[in-house]
Amino acid sequence: MGWAGRLFDARDTLVRTVLLDLSGVGYLVFGTQAGHPPTGTQWILAVAAFGVALLLHRRPVVNLVVQTALLAVAICLVDDIMINQVGASWALLEVTMRARRARTIWLAATLLAVVDLTDSIGDPPGKVASGVVGLALEVGVPVLLGLVIRTNRELSRQAVERTVAEQRRRESEGRAARADERSAIARELHDVVAHHVASMVLRVGVARHVLTDLDPRVDEVFDDVHGTGSAALSELRRLVAVLRDPDGVRGDAALTAIEPSALPAALGATVDRARRAGITVQADIDPAVGSLDAVRGLAVLRLTQEALTNVARHAGPSALAQLVVAVQDGAVHWEVTDDGHGGGRGLAPGSAGRGGRPAVVPDGGGHGITGMRERVEVLGGRLEVGPTDTGWRVRAVLPHVGAASAAGKPVVSPPRVAPAGSPAPEPEPA
Repeated sequence: MGWAGRLFDARDTLVRTVLLDLSGVGYLVFGTQAGHPPTGTQWILAVAAFGVALLLHRRPVVNLVVQTALLAVAICLVDDIMINQVGASWALLEVTMRARRARTIWLAATLLAVVDLTDSIGDPPGKVASGVVGLALEVGVPVLLGLVIRTNRELSRQAVERTVAEQRRRESEGRAARADERSAIARELHDVVAHHVASMVLRVGVARHVLTDLDPRVDEVFDDVHGTGSAALSELRRLVAVLRDPDGVRGDAALTAIEPSALPAALGATVDRARRAGITVQADIDPAVGSLDAVRGLAVLRLTQEALTNVARHAGPSALAQLVVAVQDGAVHWEVTDDGHGGGRGLAPGSAGRGGRPAVVPDGGGHGITGMRERVEVLGGRLEVGPTDTGWRVRAVLPHVGAASAAGKPVVSPPRVAPAGSPAPEPEPA
């Protein structure tokens, strides 16, 4: 909006009035004909017009009535009525711009036209014609200009409303599309993944009862597979519930966090599960992890689960892995390394780096590393992944919440935690 648009803004009536009054004073001081200075009556009527315009700048109809009355007095008492004519015309412009009903505009224009025509009563025809022209300038121009400004203002308001409505429509369509996507994902999880997991859990349960006199180690494996599958089914059901109705389960803290005091036990259970899978795990877990906030605690648990799962998949079940979790100055230092000597499946020929370890993360169609990196970065930390002399290393630093905020990095506020005694979350699918 340019300076002219701001000048005629409905909120700047006082500015317009002050400028009008200053121009009127300038006319009285410098604009009258030489040798004919303003008379006392002319000064009185002009000052009255200036004062009324300032006092009634927020009441355009009352201002118009008073300015028209002053014009009628000026027609009777003085020869130069320019100041009062301009004051009345400007008052008509304000009424046209700001009146709520069209009838008010036409009544105001009629009142001013009638008063102005009284100045031409009894004049010769030639002077009457000039009076009509003056009437068009005094009444017609303010009404026309006010209607143009009024129309432009209305068009601008409608454009803003259309823009807001279009934005709301797009947001609504976006929410609907995301809801459809979530429903489709939830449907696939329920109909495909959950169905197969449930089938595997059922078969393991049947095998435990059908096969008798099993080696205790085999029976222990059956118990572990059955328990892990049952926990995975529970997590899948809750995940499907989140996808179908995010608002309805927002308060379920068990979906997003773990009680901090339960984190050491949960990490220990994760290490034991990896050992049962055949991996040799050397764990060095700082007891101070039990004092972490819920969000960083869950991140440490999920990183550990994903990293040890990757060791089993890519380094093999006989690999040696080292887990280090330490808390230093409020920051969490987490690291998992393996020796790469397990002879794991899925290593492409020719992809080995130093020590026979692949130079890049093997392609397995999963998104484990990507998910780990996103989980770390959202907490303001960094994730490093790469080969070592003989194996592979994944490490991360999760800064203190206050330090991450001071650095301008995004930090997730800790949600509510799961009640004490609830089972530790199972590994997320990679």
